[in-house]
Amino acid sequence: MSNMMGGEKILSVENLVNVFELPHGGKLQAVSDVSFDLLRGETLALVGESGCGKSTLGRAVLQLPRPTTGRVLFEGVDLSRLTQEELRAARRGFQMVFQDPISSLNPRRKVGDIVAEPLLIWGETPLPQVRDRVERMLDFVGLDATDVWSRRPHEFSGGQCQRISLARAMILEPRLLICDEPVSALDVSVQAQILNLLHDMRARYQLTMLFISHDLAVVRNIADRVAVMYLGKIVEIGSTEEIFARPRHHYTRALLASVLVPGAGLPEEEMLSGELPSALDPPSGCRFRTRCQAATSKCAESEPQLENVIGGTTVACHFPLCD
Repeated sequence: MSNMMGGEKILSVENLVNVFELPHGGKLQAVSDVSFDLLRGETLALVGESGCGKSTLGRAVLQLPRPTTGRVLFEGVDLSRLTQEELRAARRGFQMVFQDPISSLNPRRKVGDIVAEPLLIWGETPLPQVRDRVERMLDFVGLDATDVWSRRPHEFSGGQCQRISLARAMILEPRLLICDEPVSALDVSVQAQILNLLHDMRARYQLTMLFISHDLAVVRNIADRVAVMYLGKIVEIGSTEEIFARPRHHYTRALLASVLVPGAGLPEEEMLSGELPSALDPPSGCRFRTRCQAATSKCAESEPQLENVIGGTTVACHFPLCD
């Protein structure tokens, strides 16, 4: 992966909080004071266990819905301050691809119409050119336009539907693509094909990606940097190479140990154990302390803040791991 550090910021997320009101009167803070930057041309992976807030954060970036507090700056423009009409215009620059490719496509519409719809909505492409652009995009994602144009999504496999979704997302040539578990519903062999397609898209369109996934093996092959989330917070962020070779947060090391090398005879303290605490009532101080072998009373009393450590990694831990 290329080293994008020091480049231009295309996205800045500042102190983002997303709180949901529950029917019984409680509140769920799905995203809690998250900040990060995304540099133009890079792929940042957002990883963590199910329920940690990854997908909620991705949607909050797109203002779906708008975050409770905090700012999201896309190319310097604060999206949270835009009117609905201004936000609609801004969304040309960023698109999202969802986890379930089949349900994300309108089952009643033909593939050609699905991919052409963004062009028709904006109305800036002359009608004679719309079909040509759609055909070229379908060809780029590996589909024969003549074969698929008049067919409907239920006639295709999950991998083919994800190719259609990518064609629809890229037809306006956005600068930022948010991928929410884009290959998790696909067979392993098909996953590799879609990841290769994303690599090609990134190169062809100078695309920037926020790649949300729980699969660390997938992340290792596509990301320049990795941000690790735990219970609504980012606990570590750094280059993919550093995160995988020298994790600094105890949660990151446990996550890598339990997912990448099962049965390898690792020491018990390196394995991830226990249940994820409820986001309705997170632990005081460090949220990982209830599952961390290195936790002390300090971890319960004060919440660690993200700080730079050796190797350029940023970690929120009172007792970060050393080499």
